[in-house]
Amino acid sequence: MPLVALIVVTAVWGVTFVQVKDAVDIYPLFAFLAVRFAIASATLAPFGVRRLSSLDRRGFLAGLGLGSLLALGYALQTAGLARTTVSSTGFITGLCVVLTPITALVLFRARIGWFAWIGVALATVGLGMLSGIDAGSALGDALVLGGAAVWALQIVILERVTSDYDPIALTFTEMLAACVGFTAIALALGDFSVPSGWTVWGALLVTGVFASAFAFLVQTWAQRELSATRTALVFALEPVFAGVAGYLLAGDRLGTLGWAGCAVILAGIVVSEPAAATALRQRFSPATRR
Repeated sequence: MPLVALIVVTAVWGVTFVQVKDAVDIYPLFAFLAVRFAIASATLAPFGVRRLSSLDRRGFLAGLGLGSLLALGYALQTAGLARTTVSSTGFITGLCVVLTPITALVLFRARIGWFAWIGVALATVGLGMLSGIDAGSALGDALVLGGAAVWALQIVILERVTSDYDPIALTFTEMLAACVGFTAIALALGDFSVPSGWTVWGALLVTGVFASAFAFLVQTWAQRELSATRTALVFALEPVFAGVAGYLLAGDRLGTLGWAGCAVILAGIVVSEPAAATALRQRFSPATRR
């Protein structure tokens, strides 16, 4: 069930890509993100405010830290996107799949099964096929890579703290921290203005309620049972769902290579699943071979 819920979240992120792209073409990006996370905070507030007392000092600081990492990841990705190509941005962001188990291994000596590493490798190849990997700016690519590294760190840290605290309280604190961070950036840039038009407001409502409040609450809950590596592998589906949404809603065409990349990413997730890994292990063990 947590895996299915996380796939739904990833689908929401991917499907809203077209909607967000249209909105930020006519409304400043950091102002958009500030309002998005303000809506997310307001959505969780009726349930989260009274649960904040369940967080001790460590839990509150963890929520603030996770929200700050979330905001930093978005900021780095956006700054990089302005300097490099979309294809490079998509592929490098997807490298979070690789960076997550490496981060867990380096920081916490986490044990990563070899089926998970095979899944990571397949997902990485699939992301490369899906994105096209056009050459981009070295500085822009470095900024996007920094964003991917930050998100990998966020996933790994969340795995360590989520079982200790109420998921609604933790997610609410995270949304507040991200909102404050984006608001500070928007104010510093002088980007704030009242949003207008359904293109902007529709994107704000959908991303604020579903792609932020709901999505990160599900991530916090799901990572009580799913490892950071498996979570990152599921998130590799985001460009797949974005490609499908682009095909249906924006006239994008992935081509044979792109659809093959989607299939390889799905294969990576299936291989990394414990049940699939057990089945394969039994299928190819010496005792079962004839």
